[in-house]
Amino acid sequence: MGDSGAFDGNRPPWGPADPVPELKDTQAIPGLGSVPAPSATGRGGAQEPPAAAEDDAAAPNAAKTPKRQRGFWRELPVLIVIALVLALLIKTFVVQAFWIPSGSMENTLEVNDRVLVNKVVYHTRSIHRGDIVVFDGSTSWDAGEPQPSSNIFSKAVDELEGVVGISDDPYIYIKRVIGLPGDHVVCCSTKGQVTVNGVALTESSYLFPGNAPSQQTFSITVPAGDLWVMGDHRAVSYDSRGHTGDPGGGAIPESAVIGRAFVIIWPLSRMTFLNIPATFEQPKLNASNAAAASSAATLETAMNDGTPVRQTTSPVPLALGFVGAVPLTWLQRKARLRRRK
Repeated sequence: MGDSGAFDGNRPPWGPADPVPELKDTQAIPGLGSVPAPSATGRGGAQEPPAAAEDDAAAPNAAKTPKRQRGFWRELPVLIVIALVLALLIKTFVVQAFWIPSGSMENTLEVNDRVLVNKVVYHTRSIHRGDIVVFDGSTSWDAGEPQPSSNIFSKAVDELEGVVGISDDPYIYIKRVIGLPGDHVVCCSTKGQVTVNGVALTESSYLFPGNAPSQQTFSITVPAGDLWVMGDHRAVSYDSRGHTGDPGGGAIPESAVIGRAFVIIWPLSRMTFLNIPATFEQPKLNASNAAAASSAATLETAMNDGTPVRQTTSPVPLALGFVGAVPLTWLQRKARLRRRK
């Protein structure tokens, strides 16, 4: 066929120098009808999706990731502050850990044991005989000693340090309650036992092996509002027996009690609850007190272990603080977003 402009099946009807017309999705070509438009990659190649559509699809995901990261870092300081505040409140009012630095309570408590002290229990019940209590001796055994700084800033720093257990109060002690207010506590009976209101205590379950109930004789009626406390390692414990010349005649104020030591948490091999020994459950102990005797006790031998307990690191207050902080942080975030909307 001649050069008539008709499509001959081998080349298009336009010449090499002619401009290529813009094709739509289909293009009518003389002699062929409608054919697919060329792809963006060339004739006969696979058609690619529009670049704009890809960008639009990826944009939401790309925007979400940085937004989430910004939200996390914005909320983290709030979470930490709430957790620290809650931990401080828990440590101050609920539970606190202490380290045992001396042997005055052996073998019930050994050197380097860590115990948790319940600060709520005495708001729900009275102090019981046999309780192991942590108390502040600054108004009794250590009366007249130089006291820590009382300014608000120093106290705030001490409290914050106490959350992680690095503060050190030299006037905090741990002993076992033997006599309650009004009890007549005597040592020793004809069998060498400590008696309370005339009832002998069987102390073998907690006394240090080989120790006598006391090497010093005493007879005291515990003043109202006070407690008579002793260590379980009687041969070395500098307890109420050694402080008869101090305010209270060796007894300590109930108001000075910080809380009840109820569990050993470290080392794990010694983890156990500190229950009240059975001898303190005798019904006769609560009978009418015997006639009051002299409150002055006689000590024949000097004792040497009155080392205070110390606050120690414990994850409990901080862990509980974070547990409480997570929902509080979530709620305040929800409230803030709602206000914005």
